[in-house]
Amino acid sequence: MTSTTWQEQDEPTHAEAVAKVRELLADHHVAMLTTVDADGALVSRPMGVQDVEFDGDLWFFTSLTSHKVAEIGAGSAANAAFAGSSSWLSLAGTAEVVRDRAKIDELWSPVAEAWFPDGPSTPDLALIRLRAQSAEYWDSPGGRLATVISLVKAKVTGQAYDGGENASVDL
Repeated sequence: MTSTTWQEQDEPTHAEAVAKVRELLADHHVAMLTTVDADGALVSRPMGVQDVEFDGDLWFFTSLTSHKVAEIGAGSAANAAFAGSSSWLSLAGTAEVVRDRAKIDELWSPVAEAWFPDGPSTPDLALIRLRAQSAEYWDSPGGRLATVISLVKAKVTGQAYDGGENASVDL
C-alpha cells in the first residue's frame, strides 16, 4: 500500500483535501465512535452519523445520560472510524456535547426516531459534535473485485500487496 501525505503530493488546497474525505464519507452512515473512559481505556460504539455535508464536523444524536457524554465532558479525545467495501476512514479530533434545540431540530430524521421515539423534544436528547482535526484514509479503487485481483497478483508475483491510496489529511 502506498503511503503519502497531502504535503508530499501536488499540494492540494484545503478544500480539495476536505473534498476527498467528504467523498469517502458519502457512503458511510455508521461510525465507530471512540472515546477514553475514566480509567484510560478506549471505548468504541457504533453511532449513526447525521447526514449533513462534511465541513470538518461530524454530528451524532445521544442521550445525556450515556457514558460517552461523561467521557467527552471529562475532556476525552474522540475518533470516528468508518469501514466500507473498498475504503476505510479515520477522523480524529475533539468532541463536545451540544444541547442546542434548533440544531437538534435541523438534524432530526426518521432514523433518529428509532432511538428516540419521543422525537426531537426528548428531554435528555443532545448532540455530539466531533470536530475533526485530522483524517487518514485508505482507498482501494475498483471495489472488492479489484482488491481480490491485487491480492492474487501479489501472491503469484511474490511482491508486496499494493492496496491503493493511503493519505493523512490535516483538517
